[in-house]
Order: sequence, then structure tokens, then C-alpha cells
Amino acid sequence: MVCSHIENATLTPPSAFTQVYKDECTQCFDNQDGPEGIDVCLTCFNGGCLDKDRHHALTHSQLTGHPLTVNIRRITVINPNKRNNDDAPPQKISKIAIVMENEEPTYEFVTTVRCYTCSTEEAKEATPKLDAIVDAVINSLSSAKQSEVKAWEEVITPCEHTLCLVQDEPKQLQGQDLAHCADCELNQNLWLCLACGNLGCGRKQYDGSGGNNHAIDHFEKTGHGVNVKLGTITAEGTADIYCYSCDDARVDENLATHLANWGINVAQQLKTEKSMTELQLEQNMKFDFSMTTEDGKQLEPKFGAGYTGLKNLGNSCYMASVLQSVFNIEQFQSRYNQQLAEHALTCTLEAANCWHCQLHKLADGLISGRYSQPILNNDGVQYQDGIAPGMFKALVGKNHQEFSTMRQQDAFEFFQFLCKSIQQKEHTSKNDPTKAFDFFTEQRLQCGKCKKVRYQKDQTSCISVEVPARLKENSENEYESVDFTECLDTFVREETVEGYQCPNCNEKTTAQRSVKFSTFPEILVLNPRRFAFVNWVPQKLNIPINFPEGPVQLDRYLGLGQQPGEELLPDESPSTPSSSEPSFNQNDIDQLKAMGFSENRCKRALLNTGHNGADIAMNWMFEHMEDSDIDDPLPATTTSANSVTASSGPSEDQILTLQEMGFSAQQATKALHETNCDTERALDWLFSHPDDNGEMNEQAVSGATPEIVGDATPPFNYKLDSFVSHKGTSVHCGHYVSHVYKNGEWVLFNDNKVAVTPNPPIGEAYLYFLKRQQ
Repeated sequence: MVCSHIENATLTPPSAFTQVYKDECTQCFDNQDGPEGIDVCLTCFNGGCLDKDRHHALTHSQLTGHPLTVNIRRITVINPNKRNNDDAPPQKISKIAIVMENEEPTYEFVTTVRCYTCSTEEAKEATPKLDAIVDAVINSLSSAKQSEVKAWEEVITPCEHTLCLVQDEPKQLQGQDLAHCADCELNQNLWLCLACGNLGCGRKQYDGSGGNNHAIDHFEKTGHGVNVKLGTITAEGTADIYCYSCDDARVDENLATHLANWGINVAQQLKTEKSMTELQLEQNMKFDFSMTTEDGKQLEPKFGAGYTGLKNLGNSCYMASVLQSVFNIEQFQSRYNQQLAEHALTCTLEAANCWHCQLHKLADGLISGRYSQPILNNDGVQYQDGIAPGMFKALVGKNHQEFSTMRQQDAFEFFQFLCKSIQQKEHTSKNDPTKAFDFFTEQRLQCGKCKKVRYQKDQTSCISVEVPARLKENSENEYESVDFTECLDTFVREETVEGYQCPNCNEKTTAQRSVKFSTFPEILVLNPRRFAFVNWVPQKLNIPINFPEGPVQLDRYLGLGQQPGEELLPDESPSTPSSSEPSFNQNDIDQLKAMGFSENRCKRALLNTGHNGADIAMNWMFEHMEDSDIDDPLPATTTSANSVTASSGPSEDQILTLQEMGFSAQQATKALHETNCDTERALDWLFSHPDDNGEMNEQAVSGATPEIVGDATPPFNYKLDSFVSHKGTSVHCGHYVSHVYKNGEWVLFNDNKVAVTPNPPIGEAYLYFLKRQQ
């Protein structure tokens, strides 16, 4: 006799779009391959573990009142009858996507239905309705796979240029016409213009590989945008199609007809070259940090608490490396491991979409050592599976145009994005761990004519510094090493500002500007920039940095503020155009200027791309190099809606918008007052001032310096805590790893490979995390 909850339950099978968490627990990394398997709730399809200490499945049932679960254990089996489908013709390509393999021939699933209210177990065949829903759960695409496919998948569509392609008169292209590029001798990576039959080589890549840009040159001369990559054409009519007019991959629905115009019979074609997607994925798999010492010995693997690796989800090494460095910091361990240890007992949100659930899951997984146990491979070498941070990646990157994808990203940009996300989520908490990174910079500006000065303090959480590039004598690509302090010297050095509108002289003059530290953080995050533009192609420069062996002493980089005898520049008039210029992220401007762009162009690009980072702004600049107004002064905003609003105070709609995000009317009013009634900037201000109750005292009205973050009391001695390294010619390809100093030794975290490394490449770091010494 089955329990009443099974007989009376109203159960709905999951649809193709339902998130089914059957791979692993939503609040820890116990999974269906473990000895106890995973309990999947038959009401909401949450996955919970059965561990006696964590008991996440039981807690979920108690909090939600959902009594029924199906326990799933996955057992690997070998199926000798698996058919070989290697000879099957490929499907017509309409999207770039991961092809899901059928799991049934490889795995066997053992299931048991459990009622937590009655403390009973049943077979899934107890009732037809129960049997059907359990089968639906087993056969559903898991939440992890759904996220993976969604992130990878890129739909390729036709465009007006492929649909309305006009071709020259038909002619038969001879073998010699298709042997090599029409403008050089390259015979690979060749692109056939479908409009006129010209054959050109592909783009020049960052590392000098690829082609000589002759296909693009042809497009620029003729306007013929639609090209097909020879060697990727198959007998089924699939191929790589690229439209240079759209600058994107496209589908040509009439490819066979268009090729026949040049005497090419699709049915006789054989694919001989890799597609663009295959090449992109392959490129990222080529880079691997050595797991052997200089004398050929295998690095000593590490296991246990604090030594858990992160599986690569496909181009996710940028995230894994940053997380390993960040979770070596005490503030992050305290906030997301110890303080949230009991969070699951009271959380009523969906665990997979709860920020605190997922950060505690990640912290527990990395720190506990539970998932860092040695396994022997067939060669007798120990390794660990590590943990797959798929749920966290899906949550932190949700709706972000870049971090929601499986494309390779920049580790420094991800660090900045992660900090901003945490600040937003922790704005009501007094335990925001990112405060360990916060400090103030002091900008000093002096008019060259009247010699009066202005000091401005800006809050930030990291700095990006230029690495001086000096070629070795008689070398074209080898650079001299640079001392670490030289990089900081470039950060604080004076620069000339032409056309400065001096409010004292009332005319345009030349000014000198410099930046120093006003306070220092507990953890200083520093990004050394090693990029240069060669023929407008960004290239990574291999410049080694000589990092000091002892403490890094930074006292001389402290700004001292207004000095005796210095006169301050008067406040700028509200009508002065420069006073109405929007605020910019100085790190973004510095990165773009280091690439050779003027400050005006940098700011224009950031404005036009919504302040979404240097990388997106750089792409915008490349697309608008020929704009007639590219170097015009930035438009003043004194007549904008924001300025009108600012003069009359914040509007009710602005205050209501911020209230809907959880802030009080008093807090919203003060934030708008502090940011010239700019709603977006006001939101950022609120997130960076979580303890401010919105009281408008005299200090707030006068716009006085905000509360101090960081510390201004010397000495400022730092020790390297961890660093992120990168191999590859560009930050958008290659591989990131993290080196972390733990228990007196350096440990390499290379995805899920964790090992002691006696000689870490400190001088090659892309991101340094320095901890202040007391």
C-alpha cells in the first residue's frame, strides 16, 4: 500500500524549459554519482543531498512542504553494442552548439521514491502517475546541461546580403583559381567571394597566424561581403559562411546554387578544414601550464581542505582563477563559509537562484576539502575531479551579455564585475567582503598658467598599471625585464592635459595631472598591462616583471593633499561644460589610453557603449575610426534632462525607481543629490554606501568627502598573496591559472589540477593580489 501523499499528489512532469536539478545538490557539490545519489523534489525539481550533517534534501522538504522526492543514483556501465555513427552525414548547420550525447548507453540510473512526511520509500512503479513523472525527470535535460547548451549556443541566421546576393556572370573556376589566395601564395584558410569568385586569405590573427587580410581587402575594394570558407563545404550543403558587411557568421540558404555559379558541385565536396567554431575551441585547449618541474619531475599534487580545483566548464578558466585567488582571502572565507553555514536552514528562495546559497556552496566546496580526494588514473597518477561551478556561473552571469556566454573573457574584467555584483547583493549587510579591496586615489591637477591646484578623491577597488616596454638590443620581439616599482611609477607620474578650461584663468591652458594613493586597502589588486597595438592589432607583449623578494613597500606612493603655499582652484561654474561631463572609470580610460587612443576618444567610446568596460569601448572605437566627430569635444550635458532635474531636485519618478529596488525614499533622495540627479549613478552610490541612512546633514548637502575607506596610516608594506597568470597571445584566447600562497608554499590551481609549484612565474602575472602586512 502506497502512502497517501503519493496517491493524492498533483504532480506535473517537467517541460522542456523546466529547470531540473538532477546532477547535483543545489546547496553543495554532492552529486548523483555519489554513493547516496541525489533526491530530486517531484514538486519543484530541486536537487538535495542526503548527507547526515548537511541534509539539504530533508531541509528543502521541511521548508517548502514538498513531501515527495525521487532519489537518483547514476552508475557507469559499458555498453559493447553502442553503434558507431561516425559515417552518419552531418546535420545542416543552423547554429553553433554543443551536441548532446545520449546518456542511456553509458549510464544506468537507480531510482527510489521517498516521502519525507511519512518517512517511507517506494519504487517508481507504485502508481502509473508516479512512474511517468520519474521517467520524465530521468529523461529531462538537466539544469546544468540546459545552462551549458544555452551559453554555448549561438544561432546563425541569414542576412539581407545572403538572401539578396547578386552574382556576376557564371564561370567555371579552374583548379589554379582555387589553389591559393589571388594576392599571395597562402593555400589554407581561403575565402571564396560568392559575388565575383575572388579567392582571398583570411584575417591576420593576434599571434601572426591566419592570413594576410586579402579577403577583407577585397571586400573593402568591392563591397562584396558574402564569403564561404573553402575546405569547410560538405556534400550535405553545410559550410562556414561569413558576411563582412555584417561582420558576423551567417547562413546562405542557397549555397548550392551560389557555388554552382562558379562551377563548384556541392555533392562532390569533402570537408578538409576545421570550421571557425572548431578552431576557436581548439585554440583554447592548446594552452596548458606545465605540471612538471624544470628537471622533468611531476609536480606534487595537493588534496584536502583548501586544495579543491574547479572543473573547466568550457572557456571558464578566467572565472576559476579569480575565484581561487579571492577565496584565499580571509574576508571571503568568513563571509561565505562560516557566516552562512546555517543559511540553508532558513532560506526560502529557490536555492539555485539565491546569491547567498550559491556563494556558500562555492566557498564550502573550495574550502572544506570534501571534494578534493585523491583518485588514481590508469597510469597510477593521483588526481582529483574537483567541483564544477556551473550554478554559480549561471547565476553571476545571468543576463550579462558576455559573462552569460561560454566565450573566453578577461579575468580582470570578471574580477571587477564580481566585486560590483557582490556590492549590490550585500548593500544591506555590514559584512561585504569586497571592502577589503576598497581605497581612495588622490588626483592632483595644477594649471600651468596660474599654478593653482585642485585635489579630487575617487573610490576604487583595483588599479591597472602600464608596464614599460623596452625592446632588447637587436631584437624585434624580446623585451627587457621591468622592476615592479617601475610599473607603479608609471601609475603616479605626471601627465600633461592640453586644452584644460581653467576656472581661475577663464581660458584654456595646459595643466599637469597626477594620481597617487589617498588611502591603502587591506588587499591591493593590481593589473599590469602588457598590450600594444601593431597595425591596429592588439598584441600581448612578453615583458617579465622583477617582483621583489621581500615585502613590497609602498609609502612613497601616498598622496599628501594640499601643501603649504598651494592655492586651490575655484569651484567650476555650473555653466562650465567640463563640470557637466559624466564620470568615468579611470581604469577603463587608462587601459584605452595605453593602446594609443586619446583621452577624448576613450571617453566618447565609453559613453557610447554604456560604460561597459574597456574591451567593448575598444571595439566601438575600431568601428567608428572614420567618424567625422570622433575627436570633437564631448557634448556638454548642462541642457540635458538630468541637469534640468538636478537644478530642481530629484523627481518623484526617480525616487520611486530607487525605492522599488529596496531603498527608502530618504536614501534615494540623498543618492540623487550626491550624483547630480543621475539615476544610474545614484544606484551605484547607494550600493557603495550601504550604511548610509539617507539623512541629509550639512556635510552631505555641501558635498564633503565621503567616508574614508582603506587606511592612510603608514607603513604600507604588502606581501604577494596570489596571482593570476595567462598564456596566449590575447586575453580572449589562451588559458588562465591561479598561483596561491598557502601554508608556506606556492600552489598552482590549473582548473581541477592542484599541485605545489617550487618556481611560480610571478613575473608573468596578469593580476596580482597583495595582502597588507601588519
